[in-house]
Amino acid sequence: MPVTTLTTETRAELLAAATPEELTELTERLISAGLEGLTVVKPPKTGLVVMQVREPVAEERFFLGEVLVTECTVDLDGALGWSMREGDDRVAALAGAVLDAVVAAAHPAAPEVLALCDRVVARRDAARLAEWDEIASTVVEFEDLP
Repeated sequence: MPVTTLTTETRAELLAAATPEELTELTERLISAGLEGLTVVKPPKTGLVVMQVREPVAEERFFLGEVLVTECTVDLDGALGWSMREGDDRVAALAGAVLDAVVAAAHPAAPEVLALCDRVVARRDAARLAEWDEIASTVVEFEDLP
């Protein structure tokens, strides 16, 4: 199912889940094709963020620990692009911000970025199905007694 419209948050999530190679290859191609009006607002910077998770049984939130991330913000003709990726890959964070800005600016290359997001969704869904196939045999089903 193609992703034609995405919230800013979902787009950021999908670009963060893309491989560094996917991000940099597309970004390099767009820049080589003449992507103009691009400025770096906040260069890639690494830091720590606190990871909060939800315990699955009682559904209570707790802080798991700190995670190293790299964040970047760019401007493309007045539209801001933002990226935060786990780890210290500054190039991938910059590429993610550029691609986010391409969509935010409604640039003619936006469909290529959305196609990348579609591939990430398909890969994530396939991984979830594969995981379910692997653990499905361990599911315990109870029978109600009359």
